[in-house]
Amino acid sequence: MNQINAIQLKQLIEASLFVLGKPLSVKVLKETVLADFNVSRVRIQETLEELQLDYQDRGVQLVKVASGYRFQTQEILSPFLQPLWQEKAPKYSRATMETLAVIAYRQPVTRGDIEQIRGVAISSHIIKSLLDRNWIKAVGHKEVPGRPALYATTNQFLDYFGLKKLADLPALTDVASLHALFDKAQIAIDEDAEPANEPNIADEEIDESNSDTSD
Repeated sequence: MNQINAIQLKQLIEASLFVLGKPLSVKVLKETVLADFNVSRVRIQETLEELQLDYQDRGVQLVKVASGYRFQTQEILSPFLQPLWQEKAPKYSRATMETLAVIAYRQPVTRGDIEQIRGVAISSHIIKSLLDRNWIKAVGHKEVPGRPALYATTNQFLDYFGLKKLADLPALTDVASLHALFDKAQIAIDEDAEPANEPNIADEEIDESNSDTSD
């Protein structure tokens, strides 16, 4: 195994995070870019924490999300950076985001469970769009007639919304916090795509006992 000093280790980890552009865990760093070096997971973790301190007062910060560590801009700078992109923020219907919220807070749930909570039928397009975004996945089947698929959120969902675990989700009764989460992820909700009389998910009582996920 090759040796690596503290400065080189920090530079290599920093460069890896910039180049990949998506979260990297301690495990992945050790098994890829640091595979040929004699460096422990503890040392990698300590270096990541040092990098977090280095960037804490800068425009770009190192943050920990579900899948590992990634660089991202400070949230307060987001409105000023928007003109740099020609593309508009993703736009989803209220039904799609409410369906995602039900899955996040009640998982694992079936499509029928979601329809019972929301009080309306759910288009297969909604489930497909969430699956295509890798925000949800089928984690099994409910042992009832027909064995419908059970859906749960993914680490990609947590990463996209800047969360480490499901327990970091805002209380669902706090509608303002939930919309702030969507705003932070630069998601626009298309209210015009919704029937005006659809019930709002915030009116439902949510069981948050299943409020964690594995890293």
